[in-house]
Amino acid sequence: MNKLSLNEIIKVTGAESNSDAEIFFDGVSIDSRKMKEGLLFVALKGENCNGESFAIDAVKKGAAAVLVSKTAKRIPESVVLKVDDTLEAYRQIAGSWRNRFNIPVIAVTGSNGKTTTKDLTAAALSGLGHVQKTSGNFNNEIGVPMTLLELNDKHNAAVVEIGMRGLGQIESLAEVVRPTIGIVTNVSEAHIELLGSLENIAKAKGELVTAIPAGGTIILNADNRYTAAMKNFAGEGVNVITYSLEQPADVTARDVLIGSVSTEFTLTYRGQDFDFEIPMLGRHNVSNALGAIAVGLLLGLSVEEIQRGISTLTTTKMRFEVIRRDGLTIVNDAYNASPASMRVAIKTASGIYSGRLIAVLGDMLELGDISEAVHREIGAELVENKFDTLITLGELGKFIAAGARDAGLQNVYTFDTHEDVAKKIIEIVREGDTILFKASHVMHMDKIIELI
Repeated sequence: MNKLSLNEIIKVTGAESNSDAEIFFDGVSIDSRKMKEGLLFVALKGENCNGESFAIDAVKKGAAAVLVSKTAKRIPESVVLKVDDTLEAYRQIAGSWRNRFNIPVIAVTGSNGKTTTKDLTAAALSGLGHVQKTSGNFNNEIGVPMTLLELNDKHNAAVVEIGMRGLGQIESLAEVVRPTIGIVTNVSEAHIELLGSLENIAKAKGELVTAIPAGGTIILNADNRYTAAMKNFAGEGVNVITYSLEQPADVTARDVLIGSVSTEFTLTYRGQDFDFEIPMLGRHNVSNALGAIAVGLLLGLSVEEIQRGISTLTTTKMRFEVIRRDGLTIVNDAYNASPASMRVAIKTASGIYSGRLIAVLGDMLELGDISEAVHREIGAELVENKFDTLITLGELGKFIAAGARDAGLQNVYTFDTHEDVAKKIIEIVREGDTILFKASHVMHMDKIIELI
């Protein structure tokens, strides 16, 4: 496949250039530390860092050209492209590159489970050959273009996770991704502080549905009333596939059996039953898997091929990651948290593990006016699920503690530092315990695991 050229960059971005040379780029980088010869360096501006400050470093490391804003200082001895907005230019370049590929492009969004569903979908499609997927959860206006710009001739499909911080963002990112297939996992209270209501969150997530073109397919979780209703957003000529654990749907699961290292279930598709197993724990992950399986079936893979692919799954870290050491079971589900995912983690841990259950929980953010109430509800949820001990971190975590105490839990401790939490765990823990860690990502609960 032809490389990106200087002329193409100028055409798609409207950039001003100090050169009309015939230059072809080996790729695009936004990180001067990772610069290699032949790359185009795009200088992005963030809250804490301006990439233009590192443009000269990028040139010294071999950048074939640099793309900066029109207000940037002069960069000597280099090919310079200037635009009004470097982030928008980055988006445009990624969109132009994506348009070269006539492959299935699957976009995944939802309040919870989108990263896991992305990982499962990529694994399920491995029978097609090489599958490009979003790294980690790089699902924003920077991560999505980065994923697309890593596409190459070897890829037979791409799975792109799309996040959301407000109305219009998914629509904007979907314009770049141009998905042929979309998956919406669910709608829950995550981001309610930003959008004000579940209805607005559903509207924002539904932007992926309306982005699917005629001939494409949208895959919806029928167990969530908001996502189930999104079938009404699908345009003319768009195929709708549903999946479910509880409701009638095109792809369903029953007889879920959660083991110590995997989850088994019976998959039903087109009137046939299939025994299935995923190397993950919990009913919620069966739901995530159904969305991924639906994509595989849509693209012509057999159930057996999909099963083989999912058996090789490599998941993104800190998503119900189980660590067993010194007689302890540590469940690291601390990448992020919403009320819905917190409840699921608590119920799943309670349903799987015997022995004493200890919850180490922290603040859930972006919940607005409902924040105190839902944190208290999580505390009560621990009692309902027979947890023995609760340790909290952070100011909002104290509301979890209050809810747990009100519901009758005796062993409740609140702390403000990772170090104090770790000391308490070491003090009280004993062989056979299971410790669940969960909070919003900014709480960095993984630091506690490192300390213990």
